[in-house]
Amino acid sequence: MKGDLTGGCLCGAVRYILREGLRFRPYACHCTDCQTRTGSAFSEHMLIAKQDLAIEGDLDSGACDQPSGAVSTIWGCAGCKVRIFAESDRRPGFASLRCGTLHRSAEIVPAAHLWVGSKQPWVTLPDGVPALAEQPRTQAEWLALVGPAAT
Repeated sequence: MKGDLTGGCLCGAVRYILREGLRFRPYACHCTDCQTRTGSAFSEHMLIAKQDLAIEGDLDSGACDQPSGAVSTIWGCAGCKVRIFAESDRRPGFASLRCGTLHRSAEIVPAAHLWVGSKQPWVTLPDGVPALAEQPRTQAEWLALVGPAAT
């Protein structure tokens, strides 16, 4: 998706604009952590430059340790608790936007599916889309899989 994107939480107290800038292609994560955090089968993420995200409204946060040793801080609406984005202490200046909070979320098509080794068995993945049992391990692997599309 090109251009500025808008989104927000369920109750309307948090709204944001994601200005066009450095964006990775979106991906779906089927890990059990994402299943537990979302209460659903998977979550959709898009890595963005945090400087491109302008948020209005009260946010709160929670942090958790990741299996990699990274600390993930998840930011969301202080009222309805919808998660908007997460930050990793291993990726300063970047955030992982929750694609379901975009106003045009139906237009988001994951470029890859990660952690399919723990996906729900009833989820059917599309043909021709990369599906990894876990996740990329290096920055180069992440860039090759979901790095910014060439313009």
